[in-house]
Amino acid sequence: ILNSSNLQQIRKQVGLLFQDPNDQLFCPTVFEDIAFGPMNLSVPASEIPRRVEKALSDSGLDYSFRSRSSHHLSLGERRRVSLATVLAMEPAILGMDEPTTNLDPRNRRHLIEVISGLKATLIIATHDLELVLDVCSRTVLMDRGKIWADGATNTMLADAHLMEMHGLEVPLSLKSRTQF
Repeated sequence: ILNSSNLQQIRKQVGLLFQDPNDQLFCPTVFEDIAFGPMNLSVPASEIPRRVEKALSDSGLDYSFRSRSSHHLSLGERRRVSLATVLAMEPAILGMDEPTTNLDPRNRRHLIEVISGLKATLIIATHDLELVLDVCSRTVLMDRGKIWADGATNTMLADAHLMEMHGLEVPLSLKSRTQF
């Protein structure tokens, strides 16, 4: 139960990946952006470079990105740096808002591979139902601020009537499976 006595501890366990990486990146260099969270969690200074390097690697970025300015990167690169800023904090719960928005197929696939391998509990707000099929075993369908369905992802997303009622479509990969 969340209350004022445990709020700080709970906040340390939750990471958020914003829809727009420009809202998440604000430091002069990629290294500083990624180190910002751990520094504010009082992670020992000797541990921060290791976390930054691991987060870069886990996000598919190499060592050369450390000294670059986040604002001079492509959108896909900025999204990866944003993900690295969250991964460096080693959250138990990772919330993501439309994580694949504006990504080309290569960067989208890489992001899916990265988040599929995370041990964190994922909470993803998205319209990318193919992402949901790839990553989530359970889905909660929300529409107009209300929960309408909660269950197994494959079953729920294959329900054409449910999808249509809430302005969605059965993902193409599920449609093609049922047509053969």
